[in-house]
Amino acid sequence: RESDHRAWTPVSYTVTRQNATVQGLIEGKAYFFRIAAENIIGMGPFTETTKEIVIRDPITVPDRPEDLEVKAVTKNSVTLTWNPPKYNGGSDITMYVLESRLIGKEKFHKVTKEKMLDRKYTVEGLKEGDTYEYRVSACNIVGQGKPSFCTKPITCKDELAPPTLDLDFRDKLIVRVGEAFSLTGRYSGKPAPKVTWLKDDIVVKEDDRTKIKTTPTTLSLGILKSVREDSGKYCVTVENSTGSRKGFCQVNVVDRPSPPVGPVIFDEVHKDHMVVSWKPPLDDGGSEITNYIIEKKDTHRDVWMPVTSATVKTTCKIPKLLEGREYQIRIYAENLYGISDPLISDEMKAKDRFRVPDAPEQPIIKDVTKDSAVVVWKKPYDGGKPITNYIVEKKETMATRWVRVTKDPIFPSTQFKVPDLLEGCQYEFRVSAENEIGIGDPSPPSKPIFARDPIAKPSPPVNPEAVDKTKNSVDLSWQPPRHDGNGKIIGYLVEYQKVGDEEWKKANLTADSCPETKYKVSGLTEGLTYKFRVKAVNAAGESEPAYVPDPVEVKDRLEPPELILDANMAREQHVKAGDTLRLSAVIKGVPFPKVSWKKEDHEVSPKADIEVTGVGSKLEIRNTVREDGGMYSLTVENPAGSKTVSVKVVVLDKPGPPRNLQVSEVRSDSCYLTWKEPEDDGGSVITNYVVERKDVASAQWIAISSTSKKRSHMAKYLMEGTQYLFRVAAENQFGRGPYVETLKPIKAMDPLHPPGPPKNLHHVDVDKTEVSLVWDRPDRDGGAEITGYLVEYQEDGADEWTKFQTVPMLDCVVTGL
Repeated sequence: RESDHRAWTPVSYTVTRQNATVQGLIEGKAYFFRIAAENIIGMGPFTETTKEIVIRDPITVPDRPEDLEVKAVTKNSVTLTWNPPKYNGGSDITMYVLESRLIGKEKFHKVTKEKMLDRKYTVEGLKEGDTYEYRVSACNIVGQGKPSFCTKPITCKDELAPPTLDLDFRDKLIVRVGEAFSLTGRYSGKPAPKVTWLKDDIVVKEDDRTKIKTTPTTLSLGILKSVREDSGKYCVTVENSTGSRKGFCQVNVVDRPSPPVGPVIFDEVHKDHMVVSWKPPLDDGGSEITNYIIEKKDTHRDVWMPVTSATVKTTCKIPKLLEGREYQIRIYAENLYGISDPLISDEMKAKDRFRVPDAPEQPIIKDVTKDSAVVVWKKPYDGGKPITNYIVEKKETMATRWVRVTKDPIFPSTQFKVPDLLEGCQYEFRVSAENEIGIGDPSPPSKPIFARDPIAKPSPPVNPEAVDKTKNSVDLSWQPPRHDGNGKIIGYLVEYQKVGDEEWKKANLTADSCPETKYKVSGLTEGLTYKFRVKAVNAAGESEPAYVPDPVEVKDRLEPPELILDANMAREQHVKAGDTLRLSAVIKGVPFPKVSWKKEDHEVSPKADIEVTGVGSKLEIRNTVREDGGMYSLTVENPAGSKTVSVKVVVLDKPGPPRNLQVSEVRSDSCYLTWKEPEDDGGSVITNYVVERKDVASAQWIAISSTSKKRSHMAKYLMEGTQYLFRVAAENQFGRGPYVETLKPIKAMDPLHPPGPPKNLHHVDVDKTEVSLVWDRPDRDGGAEITGYLVEYQEDGADEWTKFQTVPMLDCVVTGL
């Protein structure tokens, strides 16, 4: 039975041997088998195969591979190929084993390391000059089969053979537009040559229409749907290290020509015929034009009538025309490959065209001098009859009447020198042509010209020189040319050239951008050296260049700082308090110096506004106060040096308070005041002092002096016994300063004197340690009541008195003796 079926199928009913052949099995199917013995009694039990059996041919190792060949040999590698064995042993080939033997050795060594199914292999890393032979074996699931027959001994060395080239095309190939063509051939050479295709010496690249195919032995270039531009000389180059070979083919892709080039020119027009001409086609289609086909058509009819189809000239006479009818002419070009699209003329009436000549084009004026000018014109259409004379007329630009310049005929020349012009006047000229029919219309007036001697190019500028430079610019200066060529100098062109270069570059593109005799050339590179030249330009053109004598190295010019002080930087600057202080100076120096302002060698006040420009600096302080005064300094510094200037600033204001107010010589009706001048006089002389007093019991101050310039004053008319306060203020031209007051009130009273000595001092009792004393009042009390008596004692022989105590009465007991 099959392994996936349950039903058993009998193979044989009677088998007396202990074996049987089962027929009719399907290859690849799996089967189970069972056998039972039978005698005359009956059939015994079945014995079944333990596992399924897959039906297939017997598997053996594969046969030996065939056709082992050497395909390439170099000094360090060998490339071999082979074909599979005729019989794979009943199982797929799983790998090939390539073996090599060095001649002189007995054993073969395996070359391939991993499983290899390719039938091509390159053995690398060989030693130049060694000789090997090779064999290959096939392996399947059973194992490795017999090896192939060995190759001949192979010596490792480079094989050299010059390229060969065998082409399938000739030197020339003609192809119709739209058709495909190919250039093919065969080549050989060792090492394998490189194949290159060129068209007109330009490498051919593949695209949608161009296909290049190269195999180890064949080459091919194919062009699909060819166009005229595919025409050219094609070249294939086969090249290796031993040489090269080339093959050429001139391909001409041909087509019908393009239309003849118009417009159709009517050289002659008559009542019964015309003569027309045209130009050949721009593209003849790659084949010579064999003839032109000319047709005519009456514009009132739709039928084209043939004129000729056998002319190769680009001119043709159109006969058999009806006078007064309008015609169109149609022209085709023809070559071997077809007829072009037509060129169709404008409509033209068939009639005799004898009339007066056309008006000439606008004449050109040249060779102008102060009293003459040459008028030049082109010959116009003669109206069908030859021109017999030209009439030249002139008029001043602001006038309205034209005047003939001569009564003599002017022919056949198409130019005339007009004499007798007035110097400085502006003229216009016009020309008419005359034939036997009459005089034609005049030309448009010429451009106005002034009658004056011609302007020549100016002479070169004089003495160009570099007057200044920075790290990226150079300032040039020069003098005007000695001769301006009788024309105003429009301006100058400045050019520069880097030393070592040949090209001169323009610093300004137009002369009118540099009307003066100086120019700053900017955009230069620091450290490089440049040459400069200048040209003068007038209406006639550019002068010869004038060169700056020496090349100029572009770098900052070192120039020590210089200060040009403004009037507000005089040695001493006075400013009124509350006003604005301004200090400024012009600064020079290259490079531009660094600027710093100081006050008394310290940074200036933050309220100061400092401005630095490219030409100077300014310090400004608004709402000045006395503290803003002092010594201000401006320092400018660059690598070439430094410079400092100073200015004393005095802020004028009211003075400060007087100092050290003292009161002395107090009497009952007066006292004497003294003081010192203020520490700050406000920057101006003290003009006077104001002295005021006030009764301590009153709130009002009373002025007792306001004009005194002295620093003292006698205060009179005081009331005895009254206490007074005094104050003093200083004044200058800017106002009155603050007051200074006495620290405490002063009482108006006469001065006091010490009392006289006590009288009649004597003792009334004595003890061992004390003495009782009495005395009488002194004769005078000093102008005030006696408040007490000071008692002193002295030890006999001593120099100093010792104070005991002050007592209010006229007696005292001195103790502690």
